[in-house]
Amino acid sequence: MPRRPRTSSVALPWERQGSRLRELIAGGQWRRVLAALMVIAVGVAIWQSVEAREKVRHTRAVIAETRRALAQFREDMGRCPHTMRELVHPVSGPAARSGVHYLREEPLDAWGHPLWVRCPGRYDEGDVDVVSAGPSGSFLDDDNIQ
Repeated sequence: MPRRPRTSSVALPWERQGSRLRELIAGGQWRRVLAALMVIAVGVAIWQSVEAREKVRHTRAVIAETRRALAQFREDMGRCPHTMRELVHPVSGPAARSGVHYLREEPLDAWGHPLWVRCPGRYDEGDVDVVSAGPSGSFLDDDNIQ
């Protein structure tokens, strides 16, 4: 008669570690785990997409506000500002005497990078060019925002 294999009723602590994970993988539960991971990955991707669109929207609003401030400065002073700091603290002219500030602070895009301003504009001397470097922070990449 063949001998029966002997089973031990004593389980050591290190033998139980990871047993829940083994049960999930070995059993039919791996599909649920995979589905949960997929749902999490899709949720993170959607969240990042919404966040990126919101940053672009905010940057466009800052650019529009800067354009408005530059137009008002040019109308009041008859020239372009020498620096962006002049929009916050005018140094001469009627705006300096009256205490008018065209901007509350120097404009930054949603990623914390300063805006690039060309006054007068490249193609239209009556306009200004205001550009953000975008998420990369480099004007050499193709993600600039105007």
